[in-house]
Amino acid sequence: MNTSSQRLIDCVEPATAYDPRYLETPEDLRIEAAHVVSSLAYGPEAGLRNLLRISAHHAFICAISSLQPTASLALKAALVRGLRIVAASIAESVGPSLWGIQAEKSEGRGDSVIALDYLFQVETLDLYMPLLADPSTQVSISIAQLIAFAVRKAPHRDSVMDWAPPAERIKEVRGKRGWEKPGLYSKSSGRQGGWVARNLTSLLQSKEAKVQEAALSALAALSKENHSMALGLSSAERGAQPALTQVTSLCKSRSAEVQIAACLCATRIIRATTTPEYPVHVHSSAIDSPLVMVILPTLNRLIESSKVSAVLKMKACFVLSYLVTDDRELCQLAFERGSLAKVAELAKQVTPNVTTPEWDEDEPQSISSLREAALTAIACICLFDNDIRREVTDNLKLLPVIHASLSHRHMGVRYAACQCVRAVARHVGALRTSIVDNELGTGLFRIFMKQDEDRQVTHAASAAICNLMNESSPLQKVFLEQGIVARLMQLLNGDDPALRLNAIWAIKNMMYRGTHEAKRSVLNQVGWKHISELLTDASPEIQEQAINVLQNVVDNEEDIKMVFDEIGGDELLGAIETALNSESEHVMRHAVALLSNIANGSKKYQDQILAHEELLSAIRNCLIDRNLEVRKPAMVCILQLSKSNLRSQQALRDANIHSVLQRMTDHSRGINLSPGGLGRHHLGVEDNLDVRELAREALEWLEHGEEMHC
Repeated sequence: MNTSSQRLIDCVEPATAYDPRYLETPEDLRIEAAHVVSSLAYGPEAGLRNLLRISAHHAFICAISSLQPTASLALKAALVRGLRIVAASIAESVGPSLWGIQAEKSEGRGDSVIALDYLFQVETLDLYMPLLADPSTQVSISIAQLIAFAVRKAPHRDSVMDWAPPAERIKEVRGKRGWEKPGLYSKSSGRQGGWVARNLTSLLQSKEAKVQEAALSALAALSKENHSMALGLSSAERGAQPALTQVTSLCKSRSAEVQIAACLCATRIIRATTTPEYPVHVHSSAIDSPLVMVILPTLNRLIESSKVSAVLKMKACFVLSYLVTDDRELCQLAFERGSLAKVAELAKQVTPNVTTPEWDEDEPQSISSLREAALTAIACICLFDNDIRREVTDNLKLLPVIHASLSHRHMGVRYAACQCVRAVARHVGALRTSIVDNELGTGLFRIFMKQDEDRQVTHAASAAICNLMNESSPLQKVFLEQGIVARLMQLLNGDDPALRLNAIWAIKNMMYRGTHEAKRSVLNQVGWKHISELLTDASPEIQEQAINVLQNVVDNEEDIKMVFDEIGGDELLGAIETALNSESEHVMRHAVALLSNIANGSKKYQDQILAHEELLSAIRNCLIDRNLEVRKPAMVCILQLSKSNLRSQQALRDANIHSVLQRMTDHSRGINLSPGGLGRHHLGVEDNLDVRELAREALEWLEHGEEMHC
């Protein structure tokens, strides 16, 4: 196989062969060889690995770069098409998948990663990217498709967006003064995303649907989570219409393929322009974009049309999920506009009412992918609102479909079904009735406990398990009896960050409002030493949830005593002090809440807190943190400690907490609370009425404690 494949590659690019006779390779043979190599790249994964071993991608690049002016259009088109197919196959091997999820591959993935990176190096882009402006659409369409299919990750996206022809780069560098940094040519104003974006936009004006589809798909790939690119496409240049206007008009194309590509492109632009570039937890909603009212009706028509293929319906469902993901208002709008009902009907159409163990045995891949897409859209739309979740469980009757999908042979279907369970389980009513009655919980549990399940499916199942293990779930006790803690510990001790986080999150949910016996049983299985180590875990997310575990445990005197006895007071309070100085506000918030719970305990534990000088200093700093969710529990903790006794009041004064409280409650008391820093709230009076009232009461105890204790 290797020998024959190598001969094909030598025909594609004769200059790479050692045999001089290959220099005389006729064009028709080179064209045929390019077609055969392309078909091998389309084939089984082993075929792609073989092509990578003989550097097929490099051969296509070399062949393209050495094309002579006398070369025929047929040869140029065959070589560019071959590069596009090989690049797309490599990108699919690396992931993430363009549509839905795919099984993760380990064998040969390293070679694919290296090859894909090579294709997006500037020197390599210089060899094939100029063909995007080729006069022949046979050539330019393949380059546009290469961008659409092979750009999956931010570094490659940036490389393409920043690229410009060498002549333009030289011109810009020469135009700069000596002290200006070169290399920022594509960031200059008015470029609408750079040379590549401008040429892709010009392809939108083609009358050929295939060209429009390729250009739209490429622009969508470049706009994904790319704020600057999306803004460039949304804005006009020198009085011209913005590219987004052309994208919008193509949402109404006669071609269903173009409609899908246009909706995808518009969705990527909307979501990228309404999400700030810096990381925040709340972003402005895309609901205000008039484009949404173009996209939703278009997707709805495609999803319910009897004339649209299963593949296109699958894509429409995924585009719908991309549009509404993590946006409460868009989910509500999609529900109101009938999108949920349409994808629900689609899911029911492709799923038998009564399933047998072998019901999915001969199901076409296209139908499996369609079901995955429909379930994914359903999970996204019903994630936030109980009324929408009730529609899924009560009116649309989707739970049997979800239950059947949990055991489907196609891992993408199982993954999407797990996401549906996770979303529905956020509704307490469904958690107590429908999920149990339809055996969704037991179906999900089987997936979660399965040792050889795909990691991505396990992750989705573990996220759903977190919801099924809260205090409202009748399944919590059942799963505990069936050994869920051992499986959680297996994941917690693993090396996958997402699975570790979900495992500790599930344990946290078990602790909330649990009985003393239940808490002790679970934590004994987890191991107290392990819990202690997790309190200072290198991952802030794990550390936060470990602290939250104990925050949920210590809600009464008996449980506080258990934690102090098992972990040790000095070790526990030392870990809390470390957490209070964390750079993560979430870690700080839960640490101060844990300490506040402990301070509500008996004098024995309050005295241990007061004896820890560094801990008191950390609490004082929490009083002036910018985050109200840190300041308020810190103030509750101080108030509890100030009520303890005269000795505790003196300890708080010695820690300079008295002067902080004075300034928090009185404008006239000066302004210098602490050295401050980015995490500090302000340098004056507390602006939250509840916190200021707590501070006033604590100050009363510190200033008049002797009288108040009498």
